[in-house]
Amino acid sequence: MVKRKLGALEKVEADLPNLQHKIRRDPKSYIEDFRAQHYQYESHREIFMAAPSAATDTGIISLRELIDFISHVADCYPEILKDFPQQLIDMLMQHHLVLEQELREKLVGSIVLLKKKDLIDSATLLHTLFPILITTPSKTLRALLFQKILSELRQANSKTTNHKLNRTMQTVLFNLVASDRTSSKALWAIKLTRELWKRQIWTDAKAVEVMKEAALSDNEKVVVGGVRFFLGGDKEREEMEDESSDEETLDIGRLRHNLQINKKSKKKARVAEKAMAIHKKKERKKNQPHPLNFSALHLLHDPQGFAETLFSKHLQGSRSKLNLEQKLLVLQLVSRLVGLHKLHIMSLYSYFQKFLTPRQPSVTSFLASLAQATHDLVPPDVLEPLIQKIANEFVSEASAGEVATAGLNAIREICVRQPLAMNETLLQDLVMYKKSKDKGVMMASKGLLSLYRDVGAQMLKKRDRGKEASMSLRSGEKEQRRFGEQEIGGIEGLELLEKWKEEERRKKREEKGLASGDEDEEDDEENDWAAWNVEDDEDSDDSGGWINVESDVEIELSDSEDEGKDRPSKKTKQDDAETKKGDAAAPEAKLSTLATTRILTPADLAKLAELRAQASVNNALNGSKSRRGALPAARHTDDPLTAEEIEGLAALSAAKQTREERIAHAREGKPDRDEHKSKEARRRERKQEQGKSTTNKEKARRKNFLMTLGKAKSKNKRSLVETRAVLKAHHDRQKRGGKRGNAGN
Repeated sequence: MVKRKLGALEKVEADLPNLQHKIRRDPKSYIEDFRAQHYQYESHREIFMAAPSAATDTGIISLRELIDFISHVADCYPEILKDFPQQLIDMLMQHHLVLEQELREKLVGSIVLLKKKDLIDSATLLHTLFPILITTPSKTLRALLFQKILSELRQANSKTTNHKLNRTMQTVLFNLVASDRTSSKALWAIKLTRELWKRQIWTDAKAVEVMKEAALSDNEKVVVGGVRFFLGGDKEREEMEDESSDEETLDIGRLRHNLQINKKSKKKARVAEKAMAIHKKKERKKNQPHPLNFSALHLLHDPQGFAETLFSKHLQGSRSKLNLEQKLLVLQLVSRLVGLHKLHIMSLYSYFQKFLTPRQPSVTSFLASLAQATHDLVPPDVLEPLIQKIANEFVSEASAGEVATAGLNAIREICVRQPLAMNETLLQDLVMYKKSKDKGVMMASKGLLSLYRDVGAQMLKKRDRGKEASMSLRSGEKEQRRFGEQEIGGIEGLELLEKWKEEERRKKREEKGLASGDEDEEDDEENDWAAWNVEDDEDSDDSGGWINVESDVEIELSDSEDEGKDRPSKKTKQDDAETKKGDAAAPEAKLSTLATTRILTPADLAKLAELRAQASVNNALNGSKSRRGALPAARHTDDPLTAEEIEGLAALSAAKQTREERIAHAREGKPDRDEHKSKEARRRERKQEQGKSTTNKEKARRKNFLMTLGKAKSKNKRSLVETRAVLKAHHDRQKRGGKRGNAGN
């Protein structure tokens, strides 16, 4: 009886795929067959829902096959199956804990398939799967549900941003994190938000608020997940964007060539069409405008309140359950917020006092966090005791080189951000370490010296100021910045554009034989605007709304050395130093005139971006020569300061590197030695790669030395007669071509 049932079941399972294809082709003709299968499904479902845990294997298999069959043809009979989606949802949500694994996965796949057929919407699908994700104990089911939820959100935002669905899902995740701050269920909100942020699907402030609540949780794992998002989420997004942009492009010419040569078939034609469609899609993506991806740290609604709450809850309070490594992550986030947004948390600096000692574990991380938490609006009186303690604890003749290097680097990083925190006596003492025999200490001290040559040369002794700083002090060009004083902003690289324009004007004047470049300059400007498809640029001079100041600019630029009486560089021409200073001040006035009296055309802006890129490449290639006048820490405010940068050369010390790392570091920047191998060496490598055998001579060279001692001793004991016999036999063997002799002899 059992065998008969199993045989009938196998026959039904074999017929379902054929029936499915027939229904897809002609639904009306096979409606009666479908009703029969649907009746079978209803019977099995009622039996299963009555006792899910007592269902037999045969019933489960039948139910699974029928669910799969009906899901694939559900769009053909929408009226008959109007309750089918809700039945699957109820079955999964009510009994997912006791469902058999394959049946459970089939239910999830069928519900997703119904969404693809537009029988249910995305919100219904997500509201079904997400509650099961955070409650089920099954690891395989969690992985499946997470993948399906992520795929659905990606698909919903593929063509255009689905703001309604995103808001709904973000609200669900926010409530999950905020409702119970001690639960670990919020980890799923963190994983989902971080993955969608990395894929640039969620890039708004609402997603950042979810992670902000996670960072303020009471669960240690949730806190670490939220903090790591702010510290590394943007970097992950950039890396993924770089990977997607570095994909190999399709070779269209080669594809067409293969289609012409190879045998034609429908399958190859379909492959070619698909490849062409992919290529066109990539080209469209390249031409689309780049999205504005703001950093998560910039999208915070209240960074001051967030930083204060983080500090007081996880660092300052005695009830914190975080270990040292987790506290360092939180401290790094707080310090980055303070430095980036220029916040004021005065108790943060006194918190660092007890950790600034060489015996403290991970002390370089504390030093890096202190430097990150420094900005030009922090009162120097708050930072001065910290700098003094670092100098006393780390920098001394008795300290190890790595310790002194870390202390000097930390002081320099703090002073880059707030130069007024250093006093003159301590600075002159630290600068004396430039003569240290330890390379790391010497470089760190010279870095501090070069910094204060730019920002506070009057605090240095005359012998340490250098030529440029001494000339600037004598002429009064450089003055120490006062507390709270801000630099006047400008357009980066504008001097490069001005230099390029002057060179172009000079070339055109030489070609045309013109003495003045006024008319030439007007033609250039008209051509630039014409390149932007502006049709009225020729009549703009007569409209009365614009004032032509180009001639004034030309006069001001050309006669800056003779008639610029209001400039300080033209008042003091007593010695060569002041003359050089006047020449250096002229380009600065020239830049400000260009920025304030001329409208930069789109062509100018494009050229400016090109010149900036070219200058950055040249600076990288020229090395230290191009960076001689730059500040030691000219990094972007968004970039974090790491413990390795505080350690300096100690991070690259040989004691902390393996042999392979040292070899790789030594070979860095050197050409490959394979280029200089001999023909014989290359031949041996080629034979070895091909798996060919070697000669007896080559084998003898690789033979173990201890295995050759016996033969060597016996050779020494030979008499002259024995030696002559051996040599004669060797000569004879060579003549006949070895022991076996040459063929044909």
